[in-house]
Amino acid sequence: MNSKKPSILVVEDETKVAHFLKKGLETQAFSVTVAADGREGKRLFGSAHYDLAILDVNLPFVNGLELAQYIRRKDTYVPILMLTALDTTADKLMGFEAGVDDYLAKPFDFLELLARVRVLLRRGAPPDDTERILTLADLELDCYEKVARRGGKTIILTAREYTLLHYLMRHQGRVVSRVDIAEQVWDISFDTGTNVIDVYINYLRNKIDKEFSTKLIHTVIGLGYVLRAN
Repeated sequence: MNSKKPSILVVEDETKVAHFLKKGLETQAFSVTVAADGREGKRLFGSAHYDLAILDVNLPFVNGLELAQYIRRKDTYVPILMLTALDTTADKLMGFEAGVDDYLAKPFDFLELLARVRVLLRRGAPPDDTERILTLADLELDCYEKVARRGGKTIILTAREYTLLHYLMRHQGRVVSRVDIAEQVWDISFDTGTNVIDVYINYLRNKIDKEFSTKLIHTVIGLGYVLRAN
C-alpha cells in the first residue's frame, strides 16, 4: 500500500482561515501547502504535483475562478474545492464552467470540509479492476486513462465531460433526470432556470455521437436523458 500522504494546495488570503485549514488537514494525515494569493497559487501549482486544490474565490492578483481555469488547463483531473461566501446556483455554475468540482460556503464546519475533501480524493483515485473499462456498443470509457474510444477513435474529454459520461455509462439503459445529473455530477440542487446540463449533454453528443450513424445519447422528453444503443 502506498503510504504517501495526499498533497493539498490551499490558496487562501485570510491568514486565520489558512492556518485553520493547514492545521486541521495536517492532523488528518494530509500534506498541506498554503499560498496567500492567486499568483503564488499559480506558481506553486505549476512547480509541483498536488492531489487536491482548495481555493478561495476572492484572492489578490489572480482570483479563484481564474486560478481554477489555470489549474484545469494544467491538470484535467485534479479535484478543485472552492470556498466562497457567494453561494447562489449562478455563482456555482460559473465555477463549474471554470473547472471547479465542488463548493463549500463560508463559514464552514471543518468536519464537512473534511468529508468533501475525502469524497473528491476518492473520485480522483484509480478505479478498481471491475470498472476499468465501461462499454456500450462500440463506445468504451477507460476509467484509468479517463478517455473515451469509439470506432477506434480516441476521444479526449474534459473533467466535467468525463464525469458526466461516466455517470451515464454507469446507468446505461436507465433514464436519468436533470435533477439526478445535477446532484450526482455537479453536486448542486437543480435550478430550472439554467441550461448547463443540456449544454454539457450537447458537448458529449458532439464528441460521442456526431460522427457516427448510431446515436447513443437520447433525450426522453419531460424526463431526462438515457444512454442506450437503440
